[in-house]
Amino acid sequence: MNLSIVIPLLNEEDSLEELFSRIDNVCKTNNLSYEIWFVDDGSTDLSWSIIENMKVQYPQIHAIKFSRNYGKSQALHAAFARTNGDVVITMDADLQDFPEEIPELYNMVVNENYDIVSGWKKKRFDNVMTKNIPSKLFNAAARKVSGVYLHDFNCGLKAYKKQVVKSVDVYGDMHRYIPVLAANAGFRRITEKEVQHQARPYGTSKFGTERFIRGFLDLVTLWFVSRFGGRPMHFFGAVGTLMFIFGFLSALWLGVSKLIDVARGIYGHLITNNPWFYIALTMMIMGTLLFVAGFLGEMIIRTNREHKNYNIDEVI
Repeated sequence: MNLSIVIPLLNEEDSLEELFSRIDNVCKTNNLSYEIWFVDDGSTDLSWSIIENMKVQYPQIHAIKFSRNYGKSQALHAAFARTNGDVVITMDADLQDFPEEIPELYNMVVNENYDIVSGWKKKRFDNVMTKNIPSKLFNAAARKVSGVYLHDFNCGLKAYKKQVVKSVDVYGDMHRYIPVLAANAGFRRITEKEVQHQARPYGTSKFGTERFIRGFLDLVTLWFVSRFGGRPMHFFGAVGTLMFIFGFLSALWLGVSKLIDVARGIYGHLITNNPWFYIALTMMIMGTLLFVAGFLGEMIIRTNREHKNYNIDEVI
């Protein structure tokens, strides 16, 4: 199979039939065999009923129904595990992405041997203050921290080699950082393609400005995990050891100072009256705790960590 197209959705009843029709037309025109995986992320409208009706007519449609809204990363995780196409394309269900971009994205992966081709919405039709400007700031920070130089991490329209989606574990809110996760896993042939964008024709956006706050926090998490995720003792152990040594040397200095005073016949100066005593004690305690945290981290990563934190009601 040439293509697997993964489409997470939440309350998109008005756009589903038009979206499928355009995808079907594009794939047939370009002689691409394909399957579509819709993932209903807890819709409360008629989205699932529409998908069920389309499934009766078109066997290339598959769908996963979550018991409630879990988020885009979980939707992608569930679909990636089931895809069969040589190239996997993700896109949003709101018709802001153009299905007509699919053939070129497919060709860039197959013929130019890219691992990932990420869409770049250079000209956006979103609110300037609440989306465009925060998005530019977010993407600039993401490029700087991750070392993956894409203009638009948030673009839902992306194409992947099958090996990428089968290797990368998408969890939490990490869907926007799949290229970074892939790069950390050794998939280095990552590029971007300028894609068309239009204002949402139906419904309302499911993402607010708070996604940028979560995005920055996820970026910090990703930075830490990419560097120390496999060796937490290298961070916690090193910092903890340095703090303990600093505290121990401070306490030793206080003890030696006290002995010198006693040798000189100076009495009455209590070590506990010196603020350095409490600093030294705190540093040793914190150093010990950090060292233990590093040790526990090493033990945890040796267990099988499962990110399937969602419940599936139905798969068709």
